Amino acid sequence: MQYQIKNPEVLLLASIASTLKGDHVREGAADPWAGSPFAWIRTRPSRQVGKIGEQLVAGWCAAKDLDVVSSGDSQADRVIAGRRVEIKFSTLWESGVYKFQQIRDQDYDFAICLGISPFNAHCWVIKDLP
Repeated sequence: MQYQIKNPEVLLLASIASTLKGDHVREGAADPWAGSPFAWIRTRPSRQVGKIGEQLVAGWCAAKDLDVVSSGDSQADRVIAGRRVEIKFSTLWESGVYKFQQIRDQDYDFAICLGISPFNAHCWVIKDLP
């Protein structure tokens, strides 16, 4: 479905955006996320992305026959195989790195950092140090 812009102010903004696009988007450059089964995640708001990351880790662990339940408090995201776990998630940034943010000193045994790139995944399990 193609939308028709009727408001002249929006048309002006669209025109300006079109001229700016070349400064920010390389024409003909391949989108590394094109065709990726994870591309849709990048379209979601950041708060949803964190929740999706938690669900991915919980689903993967459950598929590996590990017992997964909610932690019941805000100090950890899940209890996996009897261990309190904080889950952090990142998609691959354009710079080629993952950024796991807001890692706090809370009541958990392990932090699981899951990084998703267009066609690969990386995971780190970090033991909480006293």
